[in-house]
Amino acid sequence: MIYRTLLVSLSFLLVYCSGSNTYRGNWKATDAKGTQFEINFNEKSFSIKEDKVVKSTISYTQNSISIENSIKSYGIQLSDGRNYTIKFPIKNNSSIAVILDEQENILYTLNKKKYMKFEEIYKLN
Repeated sequence: MIYRTLLVSLSFLLVYCSGSNTYRGNWKATDAKGTQFEINFNEKSFSIKEDKVVKSTISYTQNSISIENSIKSYGIQLSDGRNYTIKFPIKNNSSIAVILDEQENILYTLNKKKYMKFEEIYKLN
């Protein structure tokens, strides 16, 4: 029984620290100034491309999961200590998201298929 509990806890911890499948993959990203990027989330790092050139690759761990009124949010902590939230603001839609800083300011809007501004996302709600 103890072995089983330990195995389940260890499995949860490994999954919890790795990035969720919900946000892994390639995203079209737009910042508050309208600059367009591509962000690719892997299991433990993500890269940011601008004009098809990788500008940075950053390691992260996922440190929280929240679902409130069918709105999913994932907390991530970057290797330098910064914390961000990846939020899916439209119910049952995992192809549109935003990245928020610790003060809940939108840093990027994310879409799997096209570049979107913040205002466009909330028009869809």
